[in-house]
Amino acid sequence: MGNINPSLLHIGSTLGALFMALMVIFIRLKASARPVTIRKIWIPPLGMSTGFAMFVAPAVRFPLWWAAVAFLIGWFIFAYPLIRSTHFEQRDGQIYAQRSKSFAFILLGLLLVRTLLHEFINRYVSIPQSGGLFFILAFGMIVHWRFFMFKRYKAMTSSGSLLPQP
Repeated sequence: MGNINPSLLHIGSTLGALFMALMVIFIRLKASARPVTIRKIWIPPLGMSTGFAMFVAPAVRFPLWWAAVAFLIGWFIFAYPLIRSTHFEQRDGQIYAQRSKSFAFILLGLLLVRTLLHEFINRYVSIPQSGGLFFILAFGMIVHWRFFMFKRYKAMTSSGSLLPQP
């Protein structure tokens, strides 16, 4: 990886995470103006899954049980606030995500928790490994949240009053 100062790498990753969080907030606010579709529900986790390519690099690898624990923490703990703040509404025969006033605060709170956990975890694993662990944690969180959204969407479209969107 070269001679990159670990402090600069940590600052860069934190700023990158903050930028990504702000982008997600912006995108989610704009998304509430367009109808929800199955494709829009599943594209984010599918796109994110390309990040698993990072594990090709030996410096990122760690025991499989660490990955399982990170995924389960994301699935059961970190997804919960996102699930609680996600609501759909029917308008003009289509389903829309309701804007949540708490979504931005939840996302920034999750970023703060991630940053604090990152400080703790970096004492025990390398920076590439902690990046991989947090990626798996985030993937578990996103997949659970999107699975919840999909189930809610299917329940609303199966009522017969709405036609499923492609």
